[in-house]
Amino acid sequence: MLFNLLQGVDSLQTVADAINEAAQSPVAQEKTVNFFEMFRLGGALMWVLLALSIVAVYIIGKKWWTIAKASKVDKDFMNDIRDYIGDGKLKSAVTLCRKVDNPVARMIETGIGRLGRPMNEIQAAIENTGNIEVARLEKGLPALASIAGGAPMIGFLGTVLGMVRAFFNMSTAGNNIDITLLSGGIYTAMITTVGGLIVGIVAYFGYNFLTAKVSNLVYKMESSTTEFIDILLHEPGDAKEEA
Repeated sequence: MLFNLLQGVDSLQTVADAINEAAQSPVAQEKTVNFFEMFRLGGALMWVLLALSIVAVYIIGKKWWTIAKASKVDKDFMNDIRDYIGDGKLKSAVTLCRKVDNPVARMIETGIGRLGRPMNEIQAAIENTGNIEVARLEKGLPALASIAGGAPMIGFLGTVLGMVRAFFNMSTAGNNIDITLLSGGIYTAMITTVGGLIVGIVAYFGYNFLTAKVSNLVYKMESSTTEFIDILLHEPGDAKEEA
């Protein structure tokens, strides 16, 4: 009876010791990887993707501001031009165009400067000015399109290089293959793919957004040109410059 009691005490002591040891041992914490750690694990190609992302954001921001500024056309602008031309106040019309200073105004100013010449020459001069303005608005968009297509390819290149690294580590490990030998290559493969896709998606949507904005502005330019030609065709007599 005494032996059984002592044996039970020993068992309780063993359980208590186990509990104390578990309580004193460090608790395993879940390991997390932040953005900077992921960037480091992605390898050298992540710096290339970072540079491309900076260029893409710069182009998107700059072109958005430029196009937004160029798209601000006063709804009364063409009415004022019509009144000035009808009254023969060409200097006032030119002054108004220079004050507004947008693609539509510059095209109209070119047309006013050609008054007195054949209508086809006036129209050709306006179209040439419009082509220059559109080329200026589209400047930088081809580079953005290249980033949209090239960034995912760079990410996939990182994937291939990462997998090559992983298999090389496996081949040199012999029979001592450990999952840690593969982790570096797999990190590089996955992270560069994600980085390339993110940069490519941002550049792709930015390119399409800016292209749509340019198309809308081109429509406004064409509409204003048609209205200006209509003014010239329907104004009685030749417009004379104000004294």
